[in-house]
Amino acid sequence: VHLVESGGGLVQPGGSLTLSCEASESISVIFAIGWFRQPPGKERDFVASITSFNSPYYSNTVKGRFTISRDNAKNTVYLQMNDLKLEDTAHYYCNAQPGHRSPWYADWGQGTQVTVSS
Repeated sequence: VHLVESGGGLVQPGGSLTLSCEASESISVIFAIGWFRQPPGKERDFVASITSFNSPYYSNTVKGRFTISRDNAKNTVYLQMNDLKLEDTAHYYCNAQPGHRSPWYADWGQGTQVTVSS
């Protein structure tokens, strides 16, 4: 499956952004779609994921501020980010986990940049 991220931008602290991850094929048969981020000079980390059963998972750093959702009809997963902080600045990527015991895909897309700055 080919995933394309969009929706990044420049936002002030406390602001909101919604990222989109559009898949090239039906996401209803994919076990999970996840969001990851890579701050400048740091490793890529897990942010949130949502399963085909609509179960969301969040990292502790974003829990309560970010909401992941999916629209199977549009083959798209969204990441609603509220109360953004300076430390949320990163390049955001989405990825897919085909099956329950499958690893995340090895290939990553272009991602989308989120910059939180006053």
